Amino acid sequence: MTRSRIAGLAVAVAAAMATTAIPAVAGPRLDAVKARGQIVCGVNTGLAGFALADSAGRWTGIDVDVCKALAAIMFGDAGKVRYVPLNTQQRFTALQTGEVDILSRNTTWTLSRDTQIGLNFAATLYYDGQGFMVPKKLGVKSARELDGAAVCVQPGTTTELNLADYFRANTMKFKPVVIENLQEVNSAFFAGRCDVLTTDASGLAAVLSKDAPNKGADHVILPELISKEPLGPAVAQGDEQWIDIVRWTVFALLEAEEYGITSANVDKLAKETTNPNIARILGKTPGMGKAIGLPEDWVVRAVKAVGNYGEMWERNIKPLGLPRGLNNLWTKGGLMYAPPIR
Repeated sequence: MTRSRIAGLAVAVAAAMATTAIPAVAGPRLDAVKARGQIVCGVNTGLAGFALADSAGRWTGIDVDVCKALAAIMFGDAGKVRYVPLNTQQRFTALQTGEVDILSRNTTWTLSRDTQIGLNFAATLYYDGQGFMVPKKLGVKSARELDGAAVCVQPGTTTELNLADYFRANTMKFKPVVIENLQEVNSAFFAGRCDVLTTDASGLAAVLSKDAPNKGADHVILPELISKEPLGPAVAQGDEQWIDIVRWTVFALLEAEEYGITSANVDKLAKETTNPNIARILGKTPGMGKAIGLPEDWVVRAVKAVGNYGEMWERNIKPLGLPRGLNNLWTKGGLMYAPPIR
C-alpha cells in the first residue's frame, strides 16, 4: 500500500471515529433513578441560598436547583425530587450506601474525598473560602487577632481541618467548641458560648442575614478567607453516565448564561436561533442529547425549570449580599468556565 493510500485510510478512520457515537451504558444508580421516576437528592439541613425548606416543605436554593434541573431533564418535571436533609456526619455515608442518588449539599471537592471515600465530584457550582464571624463588641478587625479565642465549628468538615491549620501556621491557640447540628452551632455562637463562628463565607453570610439577632447589626464577618472551598455536587463512583449527566447539567446552565439563554427566551431560541452554538446547545441541531443519552431538548428543560446559572445566582445567592466575584463567568473575570457543548 502506498504512503498516500495509508494516509488517506487514516484520515477516513479518524473521520469515522469522530462522527460515530459510542452508546452510553447506564449503571446501577442511573437505572435505579429511571425505574423510580424520581431523584433522591441529599441536601443541607437548612442553609439559606443553598438548601432551605419553608413551612410548607418547599425547598429552595442553588444546590436544590441542580436537582430540580436534573429532574426536569430526565422526567420533564422539576418536582420529581425527594429531598433528604443531611448533616456533615451523614452526608457521605448516605451517598455511599445509595440512600441518595446525588449529594448536592455545599460540599468541598478535595483530593481525599475524590479518591478515598468512593465519591466523584461532577463540577464546581460555587467557589468559596472559609471565613470568621465575631461580635462587633470584641473590637476584632482581623483573624490574626483571634489568639486564644473559643471557636464554634462543625465536626467532620474541611472547616474543622482548615481552622487547626490556620491557627497552627500563625502560632496561635484556640479552644474548639465542636457541635454537630448546624442550627445548634449557630445558636451557641449567638448565645455567647464561643467568641468566633467559622465556616464557608457563604454560610456566614447566610447565617448573618437569616439567623443573627438584631438583623446582624451586632456581628461582623472578618475580611480574611483562609482556604479554597470549591463546592459542588457529587455522586458515588461506578456509574459514568450518571456523573456525565450531573456534570453536563451544571455546565449547560453555565453555557446558557454565557450565550444569553434564559428561562424567558429559551423556547423562542430553540425554534428560531441561527447561532450554531445555541442551536447545538438547545437541540435545534440534534446530536448532543443522543451523545449523553438524553432527549435532544435536555438543556431547554433544565433552563425552563431553574433558569441559567446567573438566574440561579440572582434568585438564591444575591439576597445574601454576596458579590459574584470568582463565581462570575470567565468572560467577566470569574472562574466559571464550561467546556463547549459540541
